[in-house]
Amino acid sequence: MIEITAKPPFSLYSVISSHGWARLAPIKIVEHPAALTTILRIRRERIVRLQIEGTQNGVTVSCDQNLDSGGWKEIETSVSWMLALNDNFQDFYQLTNNEPRLKHVEDKAQGRLLRSPTLFEDVIKTILTTNTSWAGTIRMNKSLVSQFGDPLPGVEDKFSFPQPGKIALSSEEFLREETRLGYRAPYILELARQVDSGILELEALKTTEMTSKELHKKLTSIKGVGEYAAANLMMLLGHYDYLTIDSWAIKMVSQEFFDGESIGPQDVKAVFEPWGKWKGLAYWLWDWSNV
Repeated sequence: MIEITAKPPFSLYSVISSHGWARLAPIKIVEHPAALTTILRIRRERIVRLQIEGTQNGVTVSCDQNLDSGGWKEIETSVSWMLALNDNFQDFYQLTNNEPRLKHVEDKAQGRLLRSPTLFEDVIKTILTTNTSWAGTIRMNKSLVSQFGDPLPGVEDKFSFPQPGKIALSSEEFLREETRLGYRAPYILELARQVDSGILELEALKTTEMTSKELHKKLTSIKGVGEYAAANLMMLLGHYDYLTIDSWAIKMVSQEFFDGESIGPQDVKAVFEPWGKWKGLAYWLWDWSNV
């Protein structure tokens, strides 16, 4: 077991409940949601199960297998990324303290969004959320993981998230008909093949020095990633200056700020523009309970 500290304030509950990723395999909520488990690939070929529990200063991570220091270091890196343990939200909190609809944010240590260990996994999961119900996203993701993931030793129904190379060896027909990804099949297949071949270095985007505009352009160049998906991925990468605008967002903003009048995406952007580089997070954490 290892303990990893987080920049304060921190709440594992807030990270787990930040969005739906905690309900997508191979992550699973434990004791709803005091902790979570996940199946992780380390050392390129070893599959382990982790349990992550919150502490006052961060998290503890336990593993179902014995590991050397190198294995634990890899796990520490992955978990720190997944939970955004090193991210600092103090500047954002200073702004939220002056907004009644966001005063809860600092008290609840909100701001961190649950991420996957790899951006490859996050891009696929984001594509799977487009033009479908949440139940459809869960089903498609579960099929991908069970069909292409590596099994946890000794456990028949637990798998890691698929490696790009595994999906790359598949076909559009299989992904469309057997995995039931529908129109997303060619996008997922091309993404896997580009990442596996090294044509697309997705993981480098975690630490890129690109501007937000450049990063957004890079993400939208990926087939299957439109404006909404790119904004979601920008948030996961720690860039909060794009808004995840969909029909729900337009409806909420219309009722909250325009007395229910008909509005468009530009009106949503205008409302949150004063939040600058934090606008996406301000929208995401806004208290819509009175709408």
